[in-house]
Amino acid sequence: MSERYDHRALIGYAHDALAANGLETGYAQIVAETLVEGDLLGHSTHGLALLPRYLQELAAGQMTKAGEPTIVRDQGASAAWDGNYLPGPVLVRRALALCAQRARDAGVATVAIGKSHHVACLAAYLKAVTDKGMAAIIASSSPATASVAPFGAVEGIYSPNPIAAGWPTGGDPVLVDISASITTNSLVSERVEEGRRLPGPWMISPDGTASDDPALLTAKPAGALLPLGGTEYGHKGFALGLIVEMLTAGLSGHGRADAPDQWGASVFVMVVDPAHHGGRAAFERQTGFMATAARGAAVPDGASAVRLPGERALRLRRQQITDGVVLSDALLARLRKALPDRPLNASL
Repeated sequence: MSERYDHRALIGYAHDALAANGLETGYAQIVAETLVEGDLLGHSTHGLALLPRYLQELAAGQMTKAGEPTIVRDQGASAAWDGNYLPGPVLVRRALALCAQRARDAGVATVAIGKSHHVACLAAYLKAVTDKGMAAIIASSSPATASVAPFGAVEGIYSPNPIAAGWPTGGDPVLVDISASITTNSLVSERVEEGRRLPGPWMISPDGTASDDPALLTAKPAGALLPLGGTEYGHKGFALGLIVEMLTAGLSGHGRADAPDQWGASVFVMVVDPAHHGGRAAFERQTGFMATAARGAAVPDGASAVRLPGERALRLRRQQITDGVVLSDALLARLRKALPDRPLNASL
């Protein structure tokens, strides 16, 4: 069971809840827009599902309610910020805007951010950049989280470490948003709350057995999430996770070596302007060719055509902007529990 809600009303609902809990109103708007954008794209674990946790963080003083990041270093085409645990969506959106502006001049621009608060859904940021004819890469790690096991281990030492990328093709952009682990902490927690198993053996138990039991994450002794590729090919996911650690904690200068105990993120943002390389027309000729070739690739009889990363998400986004955003009964129950005095009456 699910209901549909107008996306503008959902943004207002989230904004008002965040602002009522002390978040500066302009920042509340950015966070609300980012959360709802995640739901529009179908990333339900990283949309409004995060709102109750964000409100708890505000109440506990763990998310900074107003202020600015500290500029650690600024070399023009590259910069590093101390995010001072400001909301992740505020910092990432600002970093992308700065990088897009500077990439127009330099071709490539990057910002690395330490001590950001949680950044929500990485895919939610990409379209704003691809609409400008540019490409973006965003990566995030959570230095206080140790839930993913290195390949061959049974103990979590790093976080799911998502990395996202988006680029124009002349038609719909390609939007990639993947984790270096098979699944995310949010999905595991959701399955625990619902009393459901995982779709596959995505966890590793302390005795080295692959398992679909999400409760392993908080068991005593605890298990861990497997890297992307699982018990057979997880060396590839482990390598990807290390790349994300290098880009985020390494370049920002803040990460696990500092032993933080506060929920947050180290973030890497890069924007590339094709006009400074082979040219935008040449770029989209190549990316457009690949998109067309992939969609036209032979598939088994009766199978659907190849779907590019982001294709389903963009189609769903267009549909939900017109017809309303689907919120599950389970999510509605969590929102009502977190905000009993703030009814959600935006059903279409």
